[in-house]
Amino acid sequence: MEDLSPKRKVTIMVAIIAAMFFSAINQTIVSTAMPRIIAILGGMEYYTWVINIYMLASTIATVLVGKLSDIYGRKPFILAGIVFFVIGAFLSGFSADIYQMIAFRGIQGIGAGIIMSSSFTAVGDLFSPRERGKWTGVMMAVFGFSSVLGPTLGGWLVDHMPWKWIFWIFLPLGIVAFAMISTLFPKTERRASESIDYPGSIFLTLTIVPLLLGFSWAGTKYSWGSPQVLGLFAAGVLFMLIFLLVERKAKSPVLPLSLFRNDIVTISNVIGFIMNAGMMGALIYLPFFVQGVEGISPTYSGYVTMPMSITMVILSTITGRLITKTGKYKRFAIIGIPIMIAGMLIMAFMNSVWLAVIAMIVFGFGLGIGMPIFSLAVQNAVKPTELGVATASSQLFRNLGGTIGIAVMGSIMQSALARNLKEALASGGGIDFSRLDPAVARKLEQFRNPEMLLDQPRLKELLATLPQDIRPLLEQMIGMLREALSSALTTVFLSGTVLVAAALVLVFFLREIPLRTTNKMPESAKDSRLAGSTE
Repeated sequence: MEDLSPKRKVTIMVAIIAAMFFSAINQTIVSTAMPRIIAILGGMEYYTWVINIYMLASTIATVLVGKLSDIYGRKPFILAGIVFFVIGAFLSGFSADIYQMIAFRGIQGIGAGIIMSSSFTAVGDLFSPRERGKWTGVMMAVFGFSSVLGPTLGGWLVDHMPWKWIFWIFLPLGIVAFAMISTLFPKTERRASESIDYPGSIFLTLTIVPLLLGFSWAGTKYSWGSPQVLGLFAAGVLFMLIFLLVERKAKSPVLPLSLFRNDIVTISNVIGFIMNAGMMGALIYLPFFVQGVEGISPTYSGYVTMPMSITMVILSTITGRLITKTGKYKRFAIIGIPIMIAGMLIMAFMNSVWLAVIAMIVFGFGLGIGMPIFSLAVQNAVKPTELGVATASSQLFRNLGGTIGIAVMGSIMQSALARNLKEALASGGGIDFSRLDPAVARKLEQFRNPEMLLDQPRLKELLATLPQDIRPLLEQMIGMLREALSSALTTVFLSGTVLVAAALVLVFFLREIPLRTTNKMPESAKDSRLAGSTE
């Protein structure tokens, strides 16, 4: 597709951006609303599963589609991704309980994984690595804009309308995106010489699923040393060994092991894994601070995250243009990641909404500078024929990092919260329910669950039913819950900071090679280990 006219390429990019925006806005719109939705449906202990299943399905879809799109082209997969996403979003609005929500979000995750993997790879088909810097910045800006609009709109909708409209309001955009891709995106011929690696696909899926289930259940549903968790980890390792043996003999492997002989690909993917583990694992709990600790409604909770998105949009666009102009990228990671670390440290010790806003601004600044670098580095370091699978590997490691990070941070959050509540009750911070009127005690018992802090309307409704002389006791209990939640969140944010700092150390080991000005490989770079050599 590199031979298309510039005007045709821009037209195709408009279609790709429409599909990406549809996926991104549906992802961000639920962020501020999800705590309230979970409080309504019940099952706070399954909160991380609503996110985990989305990322698990997205991860598997991403890596499987990467190789298939190298064989069949990107168009059919982007279209299929939109269809999956529309169906998942439509069904999510009908969820009657937390289990249905988890299942339908899984369908959405399949669609999201297909859309993102195919879209980023299509940009690699259209433009040379040097030009991709600019377009990568534009695509990050799309995510940023959806992050500005999504949380704010999601918070407003859940405050003023039935929560199902969170999932339904942008469905017409999915139909428009489908029509644009179907009409504008060129069709590519199937590579007749390529075969599909069915055994590799199966064993890769069997590797990912038990590992992510183990991390998701460890410390929450089961202890880390339980037979269930250890069994899942053992199964994941066993299937991984089988997968490695299968891939060594596969004619056209779903994830070529030769990719990882390229040090740029390996280090970039490890950095992406660690960064996403720290970043996603911590940021997913920001609404808990704003809504649970500070008592802000979901509508205004969206305003708190807006500054991060605005700064990310501006900085990612500027960074993309600078990368295209200079052909260099490593320096931006070295500048951006320390700024992200500073933002996360502010989150760890914030005690007001204004400090949360400052943390978002600082973090968004660093995110806009440093985050687009690593996918670009991977695409620049491989042959064009490996573009799809290389991009999928980058998305795979980032998704795995995010999923495992959310699971581990969820475990840290639940254990820290339980410990804090136990200490508060032991030190006299609780209430002696045995001395209260039984009817009043039963009402107050409902407030012992931190889940109550995330449903402010219900909190006010129950408060109005209590006698005036009991309200000071309730305020005491709510204060104890907020303090316990705040302290647990500090532990989560500090854990995320440590992980992002580890990613920064690895950046210094990332070998930088100039971005190519063409998709054609130089003669000196026929080997995938040398694919990124300068011309």
